[in-house]
Amino acid sequence: MAKFDHDSVVPYKESGLTKKQQVAEMFNRIAFRYDFMNRFLSAGIDVGWRKKALKQLAEEKPKIILDVATGTGDIAIMAYELLKPDKITGIDISEKMLEIGKEKVLKLGLEQYIDLQSGDSEAINFPTGSFDAVTVAFGVRNFEHLEQGLEEIKRVLKPGGKLVILEFSKPKITGIAQLYNLYVGIVAPQMASIVSNNRKAYQYLNKSVQGFPEGKTFVEILNNVGFRNTSCKKLSLGICSIYCGVK
Repeated sequence: MAKFDHDSVVPYKESGLTKKQQVAEMFNRIAFRYDFMNRFLSAGIDVGWRKKALKQLAEEKPKIILDVATGTGDIAIMAYELLKPDKITGIDISEKMLEIGKEKVLKLGLEQYIDLQSGDSEAINFPTGSFDAVTVAFGVRNFEHLEQGLEEIKRVLKPGGKLVILEFSKPKITGIAQLYNLYVGIVAPQMASIVSNNRKAYQYLNKSVQGFPEGKTFVEILNNVGFRNTSCKKLSLGICSIYCGVK
């Protein structure tokens, strides 16, 4: 498996824990403010990003979906609303995030359609060929071993099944790029320290975005793992990207 710069980007440099363990700990700490901070820091634009990502599955009409790094279940819930599959399973390594997600699912009365459970993207506890589609929203940056996670996703997809990844990227337009770097590098962590008392989590967000192999590079990684019909679609002047691939 290839090693990428982002694999070694961790939330807490002084910690002796692995990246996976640190990410789980970080999300456990910020879970109570996670949904609010997403809406607040993106001015609500992230909701539209998620909808556009899920629309990539409209033609496929998947019946069984896996949402990797499901967090508080936003994509899983939206996938049910937009695609009406028979079953959505969401997995995540953060128990606190899952607790909040499960509460949301129960409140909406969707527990017979959406099952959120503890799970590791690099060792997915389902048989080969279990899912028609897999989604990952803002989660691949947190994989400790990027190719291993993508290989596992490909394994649990049915032949012809589709992967849709939504992830932050770095805008290239002069002026926009500088404003973006200022915002995610200084403004967002400062705001996060005030609202959620966890500046390091949002400093990690910036570092993990900077270290992530985005755009054509990530598409090539998908190709190398064995996905076909791969693509990258940039959103909001390049702040975010949708990646697709088929097993």
